[in-house]
Amino acid sequence: MEIKQLREEVLTANLELVTRNLIISTWGNVSGYDPESKLVAIKASGVEYKNMKAEHMVVVDLEGDVVEGKYHPSTDTITHLMLYRAYGAEGICGVVHTHSQYATIWAQSGMDIPCYGTTHADYYHGDIPTTRLMTDAEINGEYEKNTGDIILETMRGRNCHSTSAVLVHSHGPFAWGKTPAEAVLHAQVLEYVAKMAWSNYVMSGGTCRLIQQALADKHYNRKFGPDSYYGQ
Repeated sequence: MEIKQLREEVLTANLELVTRNLIISTWGNVSGYDPESKLVAIKASGVEYKNMKAEHMVVVDLEGDVVEGKYHPSTDTITHLMLYRAYGAEGICGVVHTHSQYATIWAQSGMDIPCYGTTHADYYHGDIPTTRLMTDAEINGEYEKNTGDIILETMRGRNCHSTSAVLVHSHGPFAWGKTPAEAVLHAQVLEYVAKMAWSNYVMSGGTCRLIQQALADKHYNRKFGPDSYYGQ
């Protein structure tokens, strides 16, 4: 993929965060990874969305060195790069970080988002996990790298496609997908099911029944399983 195409794709995905009501102010970022060149485009730090252009998508290599662009990349760049290093070979080529309201409520509570129904199961196979608290040393050290470390620690033993989001304790969600556009979709679905789960949790005083495992498996696998049959 040409760098120009990568930057345009990532710009479009960043602007979708606004269209889908997943961010306010500058509270979010999308990146895209090209596995051929092993380059990543990511939004520049602190740029207002109303003024955003392709030139604000900074291109870096997997070590974080700027290859193209005159702006400072997002402060979350290292976290994104760690996800690409871990999952790029598995086809993950888009990462999104937001502070969308309901997903962040769950992150601040330190609780996983339970799978209560088929809407959740259509995209996430199981609960959406929340990381442990970071230690003071992790916070005061290489914070963004350590954020990536605890995401990957939480993902240990999980599939990066069936669990395509993690909530960072006290912070907010990271979601990913095969493209920047798919990562944004996963972030939108995450926020939608986070809101519904919060309502179920509050309505039931925390006693709402989880979905039957057979039903959860059915809904996920008919879309994404080896014998999927959803869609055209």
